[in-house]
Amino acid sequence: MVSIRITFFSSFLLLSAMACQRAEESTTPKPPNIIYILADDMGVGDVQSFFPEGKIKTPHLDQLAAEGMRFTDAHTSSAVCTPTRYSILTGRYNWRSSLKNGVLWSDSAPLIEKDRSTVPSMLRQHGYHTAFIGKWHLGWNWGHDEDGNIDFSKPVTHNPNDVGFDYAYGHVASLDIPPYVYVENGKVTEIPVDSTVSKDKYGWWRKGMTAPDFVHEEVTPNFFRRSMEYVRARSKTASPFFLYLALPSPHSPILPSKEWQGKSDVGPYGDFVMMLDDYVGKLVATVKEAGIEEHTLIVFVSDNGVAPAAKIDELIAKGHYSSGVYRGHKADIYEGGHRVPFIAKWPHVIAPGSVNAQTICTTDLMATCAALVGYSLKDHEGVDSYNLMPLFSGGTFDQPFREATVHHSEKGAFAIRQGKWKLAMTAGSGGWSYPTPEDVKRIDSLPPVQLFDLENDPGEKKNLQADYPGKVKELKELLTQYVTDGRSTPGSRQANEGKEIWEQLWWMKP
Repeated sequence: MVSIRITFFSSFLLLSAMACQRAEESTTPKPPNIIYILADDMGVGDVQSFFPEGKIKTPHLDQLAAEGMRFTDAHTSSAVCTPTRYSILTGRYNWRSSLKNGVLWSDSAPLIEKDRSTVPSMLRQHGYHTAFIGKWHLGWNWGHDEDGNIDFSKPVTHNPNDVGFDYAYGHVASLDIPPYVYVENGKVTEIPVDSTVSKDKYGWWRKGMTAPDFVHEEVTPNFFRRSMEYVRARSKTASPFFLYLALPSPHSPILPSKEWQGKSDVGPYGDFVMMLDDYVGKLVATVKEAGIEEHTLIVFVSDNGVAPAAKIDELIAKGHYSSGVYRGHKADIYEGGHRVPFIAKWPHVIAPGSVNAQTICTTDLMATCAALVGYSLKDHEGVDSYNLMPLFSGGTFDQPFREATVHHSEKGAFAIRQGKWKLAMTAGSGGWSYPTPEDVKRIDSLPPVQLFDLENDPGEKKNLQADYPGKVKELKELLTQYVTDGRSTPGSRQANEGKEIWEQLWWMKP
């Protein structure tokens, strides 16, 4: 197994060697500010620097890539949002938690335990000010009245503040899941007084209680404005900061502002992506204007692939492929479900215009941040997280940087990726595209597993499981080990939550 617990000192030596070729004369650098921008339901083909054939113009994301590093084989831990968000903050595969498939809802219990180490709690212990702005979708505890209804006048407990954030402002789930209220540091900003609903095929959201200060069309702009205000304020302080900007866009409802409507020529989804791109540009410009660009690591990534709500068929009819050359979309075990655009910029550390083809995962933030502050993760922390610092500094490897990476679909299907090989432990998509789990039940001829050679078949068109039984066995055993060990990195065995996980491991049953 490739060693991933790289110490801060060895990581710094790599950076120093790149900068001046004299690591022995280096001094400990100040940890950088970290801005982690998480888009929602955005495909790898939606950013032109990743897929030049795309019809949606993304000049600001392209510029961010030109100034930093573009990862061409980046993946989310899950093909849907709640589990991916869990893994980003914990460095742990989502299926190890109590949530084995699907996503949380309006009044779901918190998914991250208060005593679990998270990226913000670890950074806060090392002098960072930590802030969450955006879509939470990891559950919190609303106050309730005697009838069990949400009482918006009561404090919201077990909220983002309780898992490591000094400041927290956002809403409970997606913009199509009520209630539609903002919560700031455990308090509802305005009590909802009415229910709203939209029936537009692009801008649709479920009927639900809505606060006067919650305007669906303004939510994304509001989050960006607040993020820019936060950056300006923190730039005047001595301590570094971590900003987790978890966007609700371009997830449905698809609501481009008036100035962006019709700009993409491929429909409202394209307009919405262009609007998001423009705001990313504004946030990056704010960092520069605040004078902290040289000391700020900016990451942009999506939480999973494009969603059917984008009207994928309409986009394709206009020549735009949100999943690029890859098969499937959000929810699927296929690449379109979890392969995403990933950009990292950090002046003087990450070489401008660099491209990295190593397989990485959104679980890797935990180990990377630990390396930045010189913290050695304990055995129970970041059990599926790899330190990206050697990749940021241009390091090369003779073998996969991650020993292997596990993927997970909306329905709970597993896949494991190692090098060019990907083994999906399901006969179909494990999600929403054909063949769905329901389709598989009606098709007797499909093999129970799928083995793909992504180097020669990135579109996952040919199942090679019958041709390479030895590779199937090898990857199946490694996946089983990762599950039973409770980790995929070196360290002592850890526990997974919930007995349901064993029900998903059908290949382990007699």
